[in-house]
Amino acid sequence: SKERHEIWFDPRTLPHRNGDPKLKRPRFLAIITSEVLAKVLTTRATGYVDGFIIEGPRAGGHNAPPRGPLRLNEHGEPIYGERDVTDLEEIQKLGRPFWLAGTYNSPEKIREALSLGAQGVQCGTIFAYSDESGMRDDLKAKLRRGAFRGDLRVLADPKASPSGFPFQVAQLEGTLSDPNVYASRQRMCSLGYLLEPYQTRAGGLGLRCASEPIPTYLQKGGKLEHAEGRKCICNGLLATTGLGLTTKAGEEPPIVTSGQDYSFIHHVLEREDGGYTATDAVHYLLSSVARVMNPGVGLPEKARSS
Repeated sequence: SKERHEIWFDPRTLPHRNGDPKLKRPRFLAIITSEVLAKVLTTRATGYVDGFIIEGPRAGGHNAPPRGPLRLNEHGEPIYGERDVTDLEEIQKLGRPFWLAGTYNSPEKIREALSLGAQGVQCGTIFAYSDESGMRDDLKAKLRRGAFRGDLRVLADPKASPSGFPFQVAQLEGTLSDPNVYASRQRMCSLGYLLEPYQTRAGGLGLRCASEPIPTYLQKGGKLEHAEGRKCICNGLLATTGLGLTTKAGEEPPIVTSGQDYSFIHHVLEREDGGYTATDAVHYLLSSVARVMNPGVGLPEKARSS
């Protein structure tokens, strides 16, 4: 269809107590996986890209799918190859700062990232497991215990998210990774954070979610193969923080995401039923790291003054 639908948001049109708002442009760091996309963003984007977060396929949450035809391993996970390795030399030629993410939860990996020209790293898993994270304590305890024992499994599920992107899911009993829990949950889309816009037969704009009830999704023009196996990421992640909704069918079950690298656990945890703080994590990450970068270092002058 040649029809175009647009949504405009201009904060200057909203009423403000003190007259027109003074808007300051935030820094924009694009999360990418390839130097090709980085080049497109620096040459064709209408706004200035201040830097890049280069995320590997083992990072927690959503991941970019592999380039080329989708192939799965024996566990049903997407298989990544040489085409999915970011060419950091090409990234450096763009003259923008970059940070590396995914399996960088150690001082050795931080040193490696700095040696490759990165300004630093993005760490998620080590802080998600810490005392201060917003995850439910019982779920954190399961993650820590499994990681400490070495039997925690985190799988990249290509079907879990309605977005269509692979999603890292920790395999924990009592969560949506459990087939029995998944089968017993009544499908619904009550939050809609991952809704997909589509054009209706009448030419208007509709919204659908591949994790909503399948008949509803099919009525909206969705395909069955896009809906089968989908999990509710919105409700699941809220339940993981202890803020899950309660419906007539009961409490929404959690879905726990994590990076696939938890090798840091024995450096911050003394016993499997113990805990550690975010400060402990920082001390470990910066131990033996000679060069410590702060978030403002390395940003171009244009970014700092914008």
